[in-house]
Amino acid sequence: MILSGKRILVTGAGGFIGSHLIGKLLEKHCEVTAFVHYNSFNRWGWIDYSPDQIKNNIRIITGDVRDPNGVSEAMKGMDVVFHLAALIGIPFSYHSPETYVDTNVKGTLNILQAARNHDVGKVVHTSTSEVYGTAQFVPITEEHPVNPQSPYAATKASADFLALSFFRSFSSPVTIVRPFNTYGPRQSARAVIPTIITQIMAEKETIHLGSTTPTRDLNFVQDTVDGFVKGAESDRSVGEVINLGTNSEISIGDLVTKIGTLMGKEINVVQTDERKRPEKSEVERLLADNRKAFDLLGWSPEVSLGEGLQQTIEWFQSQDSNLLYKSNIYNI
Repeated sequence: MILSGKRILVTGAGGFIGSHLIGKLLEKHCEVTAFVHYNSFNRWGWIDYSPDQIKNNIRIITGDVRDPNGVSEAMKGMDVVFHLAALIGIPFSYHSPETYVDTNVKGTLNILQAARNHDVGKVVHTSTSEVYGTAQFVPITEEHPVNPQSPYAATKASADFLALSFFRSFSSPVTIVRPFNTYGPRQSARAVIPTIITQIMAEKETIHLGSTTPTRDLNFVQDTVDGFVKGAESDRSVGEVINLGTNSEISIGDLVTKIGTLMGKEINVVQTDERKRPEKSEVERLLADNRKAFDLLGWSPEVSLGEGLQQTIEWFQSQDSNLLYKSNIYNI
């Protein structure tokens, strides 16, 4: 599918990855509609901080993916939908799992139903490497067992299976992209890299984290976005689950050291119980096999971890981090 000129809806467009995605789609000359979460302040998330050339060239719809009517109205006339809207904070999913079911499962069902009713040409659904749980073998292929270890991961796995069921039952043109841990400018402070950077920026010699032994496969956001776009463009991706990862891993402890070095700081880490996952819920190792993405989409990551971290650090240093990120408060 050639995306140029296509009418495209992005749910979760005001979020971290979504806001980068709409910029990429505009570069592709798409007609972009951004579906952002309704709020009484009329705020559009990171779109509010975007250049005018982005804000002036997209259509904004405020709504809620939990509302079937609002989703259906937004979907009318669309050629492609990128479904990114979700609750993603793992710690908060322990506290309020029902809200994750409503948003991540029922919200995805609303997207799938509306896409089917309005004959949308392609649905690109966002998964997560968390659905695999701790690696049972590495690198993790798409055939790895799905073994969610948190309520968040369970709802995302459920949404994935719903999407696949629509492909198998109704021939819905669904592609599931499964990013491993994405990082970069605009990421929320609930994620580990912004947590590390903002605490260092607050001149803290000792920073607070959860467990430092787990390993993660870290994707720079522009590479992840490129994978989403290639997933939409490829006809071979329909009905497929596709990992987006770098086929490399780093422990959280080594990540702290690397970020500290890039920022010119020696950092001590204190592991606090409130930041740790329950023992059986911690995902100890994630390492992607990305061969399927290369074979089907021609996708492979282009930004090295060092380059991506440097860009991320420079972005955080250019922001009013005290306003955007409250590094002295742990928010689940």
